[in-house]
Amino acid sequence: MQDLIRQLLDALGEDPGREGLAETPRRVEHSLRFLTSGYTTDIDEIINGALFTVPYNEMVIVRDIDLYSLCEHHLLPFFGKCHVAYIPDGKVIGLSKVPRIVDAFSRRLQVQERLTSQIAETIEAKIRPLGVAVVIEATHLCMAMRGVEKQNSVTVTSAMRGAFHKDPRTRAEFLELIHYRGGPAGSMRRGVIGPAGPDEAACAGS
Repeated sequence: MQDLIRQLLDALGEDPGREGLAETPRRVEHSLRFLTSGYTTDIDEIINGALFTVPYNEMVIVRDIDLYSLCEHHLLPFFGKCHVAYIPDGKVIGLSKVPRIVDAFSRRLQVQERLTSQIAETIEAKIRPLGVAVVIEATHLCMAMRGVEKQNSVTVTSAMRGAFHKDPRTRAEFLELIHYRGGPAGSMRRGVIGPAGPDEAACAGS
């Protein structure tokens, strides 16, 4: 890969051997390996058995997960927030596993629409909940620093499964809660995460 990066620098009219670029091929390879590490990530290893039997069937939301990915069309970043909710059907997942699943699919060459669906489908398959909802709000540098050059645009995608797809009230509650900005204490009062019992069980898998 480093030889290809040197060729790219040369094709751009740069001198790959000059001081500022001498280590660039190594750094870029290291960066790209990390940013695309999701291809080799095993979802079952991420979950690592952190599924817990809990008598809880209300909404669980992990909100404002930082998300960074690479647009597959221009290899430029897109970044923003991911909000994930599910309604347990006897099983809850360790809370830290949700952002790890988001990372596993965002650290690939992606389009936001597919990324949103992959996260929802994976949680649905692994937890077997009554419903799953995923919303991603992201800024795409391929739109901001080139092309149409719209720096303030945000792309929003959603994937609704099960109860979130079938029941407008459940979907509306989710959308209201992810935009509620009352702070962590306010969020807990509104039931974003759930009561103490399921929280403690879920956190054990962190």
